[in-house]
Amino acid sequence: MSSLNLKVDVNQNAADTLDDVDDIDFSKLLEKPRPLNIERLRSLDERSLTELSGSPQLRSADRAHHDHHADYVFSPSVGRRSGFNTPRSFHGFESHPMVGEAWDALRRSMVYFRGQPVGTIAAVDNSEEKLNYDQVFVRDFVPSALAFLMNGEPDIVRNFLLKTLRLQSWEKKIDRFQLGEGVMPASFKVFHDPVRNHETLIADFGESAIGRVAPVDSGFWWIILLRAYTKSTGDSSLADMPECQKGIRLILSLCLSEGFDTFPTLLCADGCCMIDRRMGVYGYPIEIQALFFMALRCALLVLKHDGEGKEMVEQIVKRLHALSYHMRSYFWLDLKQLNDIYRYKTEEYSHTAVNKFNVIPDSLPEWVFDFMPSHGGFFIGNVSPAKMDFRWFALGNCIAILSSMATPEQSTAIMDLIESRWEELVGEMPLKVCYPAIESHEWRIVTGCDPKNTRWSYHNGGSWPVLLWLLTAACIKTGRPQIARRAIEVAEARLHKDNWPEYYDGKLGRYVGKQARKSQTWSIAGYLVAKMMLEDPSHVGMVALEEDKQMKPVMRRSNSWTC
Repeated sequence: MSSLNLKVDVNQNAADTLDDVDDIDFSKLLEKPRPLNIERLRSLDERSLTELSGSPQLRSADRAHHDHHADYVFSPSVGRRSGFNTPRSFHGFESHPMVGEAWDALRRSMVYFRGQPVGTIAAVDNSEEKLNYDQVFVRDFVPSALAFLMNGEPDIVRNFLLKTLRLQSWEKKIDRFQLGEGVMPASFKVFHDPVRNHETLIADFGESAIGRVAPVDSGFWWIILLRAYTKSTGDSSLADMPECQKGIRLILSLCLSEGFDTFPTLLCADGCCMIDRRMGVYGYPIEIQALFFMALRCALLVLKHDGEGKEMVEQIVKRLHALSYHMRSYFWLDLKQLNDIYRYKTEEYSHTAVNKFNVIPDSLPEWVFDFMPSHGGFFIGNVSPAKMDFRWFALGNCIAILSSMATPEQSTAIMDLIESRWEELVGEMPLKVCYPAIESHEWRIVTGCDPKNTRWSYHNGGSWPVLLWLLTAACIKTGRPQIARRAIEVAEARLHKDNWPEYYDGKLGRYVGKQARKSQTWSIAGYLVAKMMLEDPSHVGMVALEEDKQMKPVMRRSNSWTC
């Protein structure tokens, strides 16, 4: 297979124009940007979806608002490198000794294709059977990409985006069934033919994965990373390429097509995201819904608003309004909502029904009553007919904050929950991928007796250091950086000494995971990104979007509702 032959002209002065277009109230397009006077630290993006859908002259690039905050001032980081003492930056920033070691380890994980860096492998651990840990995973590369962007090294990210875009165009078959054209690969590897002295890429779209599940999240992460690249570099030429525009449309066409769905959420199989094994997340998992929401919002920033792009933008805007209402109304759980569900009536038949999904109150798990603090809340794991999964999932809740799927009040409540339930969610190694663990008979039924997902291990309540970067970004966006600092200090006590494990086991995350790979690249990159965000919070603008004021739902109760 030949490499992607795409000639791209990079406009070195693009930053001058990019910063003037994004995050604006389009009805006041000609006005100068005004600083936002707010108490909580805010992210960089603010726009009205309603106005966005009606404006014919929109451009898909980013504009920086300078948010005033007691500790941080957001500003574009175009051309800026991290202050860490790495081979590419020497600003004398006094950092933790782990930082230099982490950069060395990250660079050892880099993968080259025909002389160009195209990604990082999942783990540099030769002590175990490789399985697929020697491949470049789309979701795994995201924190690595952010680290390189923050350090002023965008080439590897650009190459990755182009190579995966080329792989999207491949014919994708599992047995005799052909996957949708827009599906992005879960991973790829470089194959070197020593006889011909020739390199080719080999992609996995799920046909080789455990369980044979296509990666629903890969396309979303690709769009999110494309927007982060554009935001960081000030270069819109990559996103403006016809091939990239088509790639975005193909990904979203898979999600926006009309069918039998009665909800704006995406129906998914188990194992289609970071939780890639049977863990009872089939249906409408929070991780996929939050990533879907963020990818839609990022697509609005990078799609051209003419021709085919204009039609796609209109579909996106409609879906975002419906999705934000659905998620904020039905997935959100706090003390009041928990009490309401506890008192639900069942078998309601009418459009005025309060218990719209016919959830049986007796199905509420006992643990959730003690877990829920007086002040705090979170988006639960899944909502579908007669089923609510009340487990906490870290990635979905952090993305909900960053994408502003969560309202400012909900974002604050999520942070309150993390502080209130520190031992349960952080413990001795941040951060629990989900809480609580399922065990005993429930574990046998839900996981199929999966020996890797035993209680408090792997995806069943395991602690994943990679989630540090998401937690840190969410903390900074909500003006709570002290939570991130505390979590990073907890991680620094163990991570390097334990050689950067993939995950930790135990109720408190005290033990290196029983099957955890060492030198896990996204554990390394997640730590670096978290550190760099705290050093320069403007980096959060790559992955944070401001709330759209038009999407706030109006909550209504049935007239027959009684307390």
